[in-house]
Order: sequence, then structure tokens, then C-alpha cells
Amino acid sequence: MVHRRSDEERIAALQAKIEMLRSKAQDAARPDQALLREAPKFHKRLREFAQLAHDHGRSDVANSIVAFMAGLDRMVQELPEPTRRPLLRR
Repeated sequence: MVHRRSDEERIAALQAKIEMLRSKAQDAARPDQALLREAPKFHKRLREFAQLAHDHGRSDVANSIVAFMAGLDRMVQELPEPTRRPLLRR
């Protein structure tokens, strides 16, 4: 038996796709796009280094790296704040 989607189900799927495309376009317009592209590569290297530290009995270093990565991930995902211009002195 073939289940055909109702009109409401098709509309909901299309709306979800539209929202995903809007989100992608918004991400592509971010001024820090280059940073977002490089972050996963950096994250991978940090994970490898944390594993190396753990393998050689330095769980303190590995834990510090994991904590750093968590903070870094949060900061990277936030939108950048506009830079402030320094006050001009006369």
C-alpha cells in the first residue's frame, strides 16, 4: 500500500525546505564566513591533539582542550558584534 502525502504534509515539507534555504543564505552572508569554513578543520586537529595527550597520560591537557573547544564552538556560532569605532579626539 502506498501512502500519499496530504496537501498539508507537502506544504509543511516545502515550508521546512524554505526555512532551511533561508538559514543557509543568511549563513553565507555572514562577514565571518571564512572563519566558519575553517573551524571544523581546526576542531579536528584539536581533537587529534586531545587524543594524543590522553594516550600519553596527560588527561589534564586533554580535558583542557575539550573545554577550550566547547567555548570556541559557542563563540564561533554566535553572530559577530559590529566593531566599534574609536572616539575621535579633538
